[in-house]
Amino acid sequence: MNSHHLDVWPKGLPQHLHIPQTNLFFNVEVAAARFPDKPFLIFYDGTLSFGAFKREAEAIAGFLQKRCAIQAGDRVLLDMQNSPQFVLAYYGILRAGGVVVPVNPMNLTHELAHYVNDSGAKVAFVGQELFAQMRPLLGQGLEHIIVAAYSDYAAESPHIAVPSFVAAARENLTEANVTLWVDMLAEQHAPGPLSTSPGDLCVMPYTSGTTGRPKGCMHTNHSVMSTAVGGIEWVRMPQDTVVLAVLPFFHVTGMQMSMNGPLYNGNTVVLLPRWDRDAAAACVQRYKVGSWQAISTMVVDFLMNPHIADYDLSSVWNMGGGGAAMPEAVAQKLHDLCGITYMEGYGMTETMAPSHINPLDRPKRQCLGIPIFDVDARVIDPQTLRVLPAGEVGEIVVHGPQVMQDYWGQPTATEEAFITQDGKRFLRTGDLGRVDEEGYFFMVDRLKRMINASGYKVWPAEVESMMYQHPDIAEACVVGAVDAKRGETVKAYVVLKPQARGGVSEQSIVDWAHEHMAAYKSPRIVEFVDSLPKSGTGKVQWRALQEREAQRQQAAP
Repeated sequence: MNSHHLDVWPKGLPQHLHIPQTNLFFNVEVAAARFPDKPFLIFYDGTLSFGAFKREAEAIAGFLQKRCAIQAGDRVLLDMQNSPQFVLAYYGILRAGGVVVPVNPMNLTHELAHYVNDSGAKVAFVGQELFAQMRPLLGQGLEHIIVAAYSDYAAESPHIAVPSFVAAARENLTEANVTLWVDMLAEQHAPGPLSTSPGDLCVMPYTSGTTGRPKGCMHTNHSVMSTAVGGIEWVRMPQDTVVLAVLPFFHVTGMQMSMNGPLYNGNTVVLLPRWDRDAAAACVQRYKVGSWQAISTMVVDFLMNPHIADYDLSSVWNMGGGGAAMPEAVAQKLHDLCGITYMEGYGMTETMAPSHINPLDRPKRQCLGIPIFDVDARVIDPQTLRVLPAGEVGEIVVHGPQVMQDYWGQPTATEEAFITQDGKRFLRTGDLGRVDEEGYFFMVDRLKRMINASGYKVWPAEVESMMYQHPDIAEACVVGAVDAKRGETVKAYVVLKPQARGGVSEQSIVDWAHEHMAAYKSPRIVEFVDSLPKSGTGKVQWRALQEREAQRQQAAP
């Protein structure tokens, strides 16, 4: 084990974290008792206090138990943009004893079907603008859908421009087994006693594997609590710091650092459902935001705003994130403009956000940071599993309280994801990295085959499996291509069926893909080829195509 990072451990910060031995909903009860009238959520100038939040979350739990027959351990889908309803549904599900299954709101019907079928969810919460994608699954696994209109929680005349999907008036849906959010609350059902323990399953975000099938990561109240509390403690967050939530809550970084952590700590959270650089700057100025998490592509866009100098951003003292390395020049510009040092970290869906964060007083740029509280992280040889010395490149493995239990219903994948060393269970991250002499970890490459497009993880095998549904595609291989804005974007090499050659355009394939899968994962570039490179056993050699793409980029002027 490399323990050199203890030499650069933040001064005054204990190395061990006592994780509360309570369930997550207890954090709601504590915050409501301490700060009943303090704003918890601010959404386009609409506010919801901690006390009101608790009351509404309990009414949701009562509805789930009494109208939807949700029992302890039942999974419930949550498909919304960042909004008060997302947070309320999340904690309402927990109060009912259920398990939150958060999904990306960009997913389309046949993608949502996998989450419904795999998790066994019978109930779903969905934003009004997403209902059309969820509706076909009613009676096809789902037994009940609760539909939320974001405009219900926004002020009538907010100070910033409201996106059309937020401003949209509540639709009057009357079909069976579909309930409007406001009607659910109006029923005022009281939930039964709360008996959830720290070891019980509470949230199951999905990640994709190299097989292309998204897998549920089984997280308990204990593992979620560890990074919710740990993130607050690491940055020493005062309870009256205002937090801006711009990263999506369905993703573990936004979920933990901008939702669960601030709730535990009693912070006020200003919500934005989608990234908008002007809205973000306006919120910082209006609410004196002190902390926000943002991926590098957001920061790049934020700093490119020609009107940025018009806003007072002096309140911000903490900004950080992960997902992709922050370019040196951008980090410097952020520091020059706002006096802020961007704090990079590292984590996975399997680790419920961070396992590594840079020390506030000694950060390194384009660095994953050091292992946080009670985390044992190592770099090993992927073949021999031998722990490698500082400077050598290998696979990063992680042991800590935030690591998931298992992949839901995937015993083989679970077995492949873990190794045991020194009596500890380590998660194989699939990421290649190195650790320096001071114990800081650096990403080098990805052992797994993954594309990182604007912070969204795209798994080529999943995209390929969808592309094979196109009637004219004989073969497809998906790789990452360099993109000035997204960092990486998705490119597909396609072999057409003989009868389709000459009659189908590359753009038509791009358009088809955009209609059949989430926008972040659909190929932006398609190139027709006569054949794909294959090994002697017939396996497509995707690395050869990936290398070809990299060589083209290097040769480009």
